[in-house]
Amino acid sequence: MDGDAPPRALLATLCERCAPGDNPCAQAVTRSLRQAARREPLDVQEARWSLEHAGAALGTACQELVRSALGPAAVSGPDVEPTLLALTQALAPTCVKTEQLPLAVLNAAAVQQGARAPWLATLFTGGTVETAPIEPDQHAGDAFRAFDQDALSGVTLPLESAGALRLGYAPGLKQVASFQVRATGPGTLRAIIRAPDGVGRKDSQGTAFHVDPTVCRFRGTGAWEICKPAVPLLDVDAVSVVPERPGVELKELEIIGAR
Repeated sequence: MDGDAPPRALLATLCERCAPGDNPCAQAVTRSLRQAARREPLDVQEARWSLEHAGAALGTACQELVRSALGPAAVSGPDVEPTLLALTQALAPTCVKTEQLPLAVLNAAAVQQGARAPWLATLFTGGTVETAPIEPDQHAGDAFRAFDQDALSGVTLPLESAGALRLGYAPGLKQVASFQVRATGPGTLRAIIRAPDGVGRKDSQGTAFHVDPTVCRFRGTGAWEICKPAVPLLDVDAVSVVPERPGVELKELEIIGAR
């Protein structure tokens, strides 16, 4: 180990002095993320050391972590590679501690991954805010029937292939704490959350990016069901309601948050 000390010390000095574009530590982090995504063997401790010694390139390295790992972990869809989650677990605390990681994407990933990566929820240290039910500002067709406080009315949910029901907010909600839903049939709620350029999915206009974690699955028994994420959702632009089969009717929905 002693023989490795001088090269390691020299590398640390180089990393602390080099600009982001030429920083060997930031480059090592990027290589590790690519290896993890390809299920290739990697040295997690070495990647963590490289991130911690990236100096002026720390922000660049954390941005790559968000783009390559945290963003994919925050969208509804196929599971993220376990090796990528393990590497994220090693790297994310440094980026959170130095405020180089967008908390909206972090919390979205925590909600999407749930029991697969419970440590994600522990990284959020933000406080609570006063919340209340907030009706959407933007919706189409008969969607208003889900907010008229009439249990007899409702809206039949379109299938995702036909364009899921989208309930938008303008401006977006700073925080969403929980949901209450009544429906006749199963489905899921997804939050549409603003993300940095290149992170998650492009919007329909192709000008901005978002992540869309699945907040909860409702059974649709006709009774109220409560969905409370492990951490609050931040910077929420919209909520999508996706049925699991044709003919599901959304009777009532409460989105509880703060502007």
